[in-house]
This record gives sequence, C-alpha cells and structure tokens, in this order.
Amino acid sequence: MANRAVTTPTFLLLDLGKVVVDWDPLRLYRTIFATEQEARQFCSEVCTLDWHTEHDRGIPMAENAEPLIERYPEYEHAIRAWRTRWLDMFNGYITGMPELVRELRAQAVEMFALTNLPAEVATATFDAHPLIKEFQDVIVSGAEGVVKPNPKIYQIALQRMGRPDPGSVLFVDDRYENVEAARKLGFQTHLFESAEDLRAHLREIRIL
Repeated sequence: MANRAVTTPTFLLLDLGKVVVDWDPLRLYRTIFATEQEARQFCSEVCTLDWHTEHDRGIPMAENAEPLIERYPEYEHAIRAWRTRWLDMFNGYITGMPELVRELRAQAVEMFALTNLPAEVATATFDAHPLIKEFQDVIVSGAEGVVKPNPKIYQIALQRMGRPDPGSVLFVDDRYENVEAARKLGFQTHLFESAEDLRAHLREIRIL
C-alpha cells in the first residue's frame, strides 16, 4: 500500500528488518530443532515475536529470557540462542536492496532508517551489514525505549532528521500497522513487498 504522493519527498525513512536486511528467526531455529514443524512451533509458542518486541522496547535479552526459561526449562538452550546466536537469524540483504540503496546514495537522496531492534545487538547487526552505514542515521527502538507503531518513535525520527515536514518524508516498512501509523501522522508511505516494487514507486514519485 502506498499513499498518493502530492509532492516528491525529499527524505526517505526505511525500516531495516525484512526491508533492507533479511531477518528471520526461523533461520536460526531450523539449525537447532530436528524438524521444520518443531522450529515453527517453538517460534510461534515459545520465543514469539510478541516476546521479542520487549527486546525492541529496551528490555535486556538476558533478563527477558529468565521467565521464559522458568516456564520452559527444556528449551533453555534454544531460548538463550536468541541472544547468543542473534546473527544466525540473518542472511544478508533483501534481494535488490543493496543496488537500490547505493543508487539512492549516489544521487544524494536524504536516507534514514527507523528500526525495531534491541539496542544491545545494534552495533553487531550494523557491523555484519555494512550497507546500513549508507544511511545518514538509524533510529533504533531499543535505544529510544519505544517501538513502532507508537507515534512517539516517528516524532523521534523526525527530530533526528532535522524536523522536516512529515509530508516531505517517504516512510517504507513491511508491516501494515507501522505504515498506517506513519500515514496518520502525515508521512508519505509505502508498504514494502520487494525492492522491485519499491523501485517502481520511487520512479512514480520521481525520486529515481
């Protein structure tokens, strides 16, 4: 979903996970459990995305693991792996995004990132994915203590970008609720599906 652009935006604000970098917890847990079913069940019932959101909000991973280990002691190793093997959840970049990001930077497009990400793994994540350093700044939810789609984090992003009018910013995210929250605040928006689709939208609104 993209809202109709009235003017060509002068800023891009992109999500990272599943937009720029290929992040999927199942990738790790397929190496820990014997079957696909066991890995999927673990991620849907034990280390869920709702549980992980507390890390994105700033709760230390080790602290958040303890109640889960008390509840599921048989999974202690797998639960702790969420932190100790964090980078094993990644597989490089989303197809086509490195080329698109570098093309945009070559054209001096103002590019920022807004990501739900635990602060304690941010540096390691950025070091493992140097493309992220092409962005002028990255707003990390865990460092700010608030996650998308809370309107507060979009206001923080605007402050870090120099307080532009929201209508001059194109926000790109793979989750509808995050895109909708930005749209309600006046941002131009695009619901990410692929680099090819995003490129087509950027051409439509005359950024490319």
